[in-house]
Amino acid sequence: MRKRLHVALYKVSTAVAVSMLLSEPGFAQDAYPNQPIKIIVPFSAAGGTDITARLLGEHLRGALGQSVIIDNRPGNAGMIGTRVVAKAAPDGYTLLVASGEMAVNPHLYKVMPYDWEKDLAPITNLVNVASVIVVNADVPARNVQELIAYAKANPKTVSYGSTGAGGMTHLGMELFNKMAGVQVNHVPYKGAAQQLADVAGRHVTMTLSSIGATLPLIEGGKVKAVAVTSIARVSTLPNVPAVAEYPPMAGYEFINFFGFYAPAGTPDPVMRKLNAAAVQAFRTPELGAKLRDLGFEPSPNTPEQFREFVRMKSKQFAKIIVDANVQIDQ
Repeated sequence: MRKRLHVALYKVSTAVAVSMLLSEPGFAQDAYPNQPIKIIVPFSAAGGTDITARLLGEHLRGALGQSVIIDNRPGNAGMIGTRVVAKAAPDGYTLLVASGEMAVNPHLYKVMPYDWEKDLAPITNLVNVASVIVVNADVPARNVQELIAYAKANPKTVSYGSTGAGGMTHLGMELFNKMAGVQVNHVPYKGAAQQLADVAGRHVTMTLSSIGATLPLIEGGKVKAVAVTSIARVSTLPNVPAVAEYPPMAGYEFINFFGFYAPAGTPDPVMRKLNAAAVQAFRTPELGAKLRDLGFEPSPNTPEQFREFVRMKSKQFAKIIVDANVQIDQ
């Protein structure tokens, strides 16, 4: 009788201890989220990364039942905002939507304020983003073949604007230079707005830019679309060929991406909940239509697939940087 009583008391005390343990914040994962979620965007408002984050935030509010705050922290090639998340508590309440800079910066900067492989946990890719190569209205080129011929005939005067040394525009155009066998002169800007304005104003010959940002200028006749940088045409610009359709440029592809991250160490149940909500959102036809109108292709996946995707893009960008000897002031 006494032995049975001891066993019963042991079971009760064990159950109480486990219950108390699971009620601690670190174990209360079934209750996640029970407070507002903050998504850091390491770039300015109204850009592609910011737009994607805000669309994601709208859907997370409904799926998770908590408010979602978008916090723009631009600066230092996206590293200021990214560092905030890399050093944040791994509780699922401080998250990140970042672009391809995640795979670029480690190859440009000798000193990084974080190591994405160690400090961040990829949740899912959100979208892949093709760009469009446009020229100013005075350039006689209507396609890639004519653009390459024009660049070879005018090596000292043909130029392209970029969003800055080491940025995605710079890398995409340097890949174009290498494959086309031309040397279009680089003119760096501090952002996309002035870069596009100077192409429209005929101050530079051409640029490579996101479709969403460039579409109004294309439709207004301010610039001419020559080609898109995806391997195939995009629905937003169905009559604009891909660079790769020109046989000497077969295989050319330059895609940016916007992905979703948490701090490393975020509990698996929280990661799974965030992944499921984001994937479900980016597979809905309604959101897909909005994204494709901007030239974005929804591409959600698993955390494991996303990690491998970033590693693959990192190798691709590293090769472009080395081949073009891209360097930045540090």
